[in-house]
Amino acid sequence: MSEIFKVSFIKRLSLIIKSFIKFWLYFVIATILIILLMRWIDPFFSSIMLQRQVEALIDGKIEFINHDWIDFDEVSPYVPIALIAAEDQNFSEHFGFDFEQIKKAYKDIQRRKRFRGASTISQQLAKNLFLWEGKSFVRKGVEAYFTVLIEALWSKKRIIEVYMNTIELGDLTFGVATASEKFLKKDASKLTSSEAALIASVLPNPKKFLIARPSGYVRARQSWVLRQINLLGGKDYLKNL
Repeated sequence: MSEIFKVSFIKRLSLIIKSFIKFWLYFVIATILIILLMRWIDPFFSSIMLQRQVEALIDGKIEFINHDWIDFDEVSPYVPIALIAAEDQNFSEHFGFDFEQIKKAYKDIQRRKRFRGASTISQQLAKNLFLWEGKSFVRKGVEAYFTVLIEALWSKKRIIEVYMNTIELGDLTFGVATASEKFLKKDASKLTSSEAALIASVLPNPKKFLIARPSGYVRARQSWVLRQINLLGGKDYLKNL
């Protein structure tokens, strides 16, 4: 009986391992194909949009996501440079992970200082498009996987284009085109450097910081972003993408 049980156990274990390997193989192939297609096909929704819509319905809000797309070549050039200046100044140089910022964040944790964000634009995009909110190691691991695929299969220009069109910028409001029309009453193609910096300045927490009614903190951050835009070279920076 023991031999029969042992053989049966080995067969079941072998079947489980094969199923596990097959699942991950299919997962890798499917995600590569999806991200490859998204190099040319604009995503009309994201994971974070779906989450926000579900949350709104649970809260009894009969409202829907506001999301309009604008191409990189149509938006004001100050928008992508403002987002890079505010969120990821090494964007054109790294391959999805800014290890210098990660080191600084780790040192801050050791010194028990205020935690600084170390996520790059590519990491934030991976999270917004495909994942859920949270700080677990599992989510971070999956985020890293999608970040590598995005960096490998898309150009930097495409990354910032999709990012600016899928970021959350207010209550049920996604993308710079929607935010510009809704809060600044202006087409995103006509945004000035100051207005683009204002939009970028609410990104630490678009639920708390408002484009339409900027707080003192947002105004101070707006001024900082404007200085960073100039230090990066202004619109000329985009030639490196």
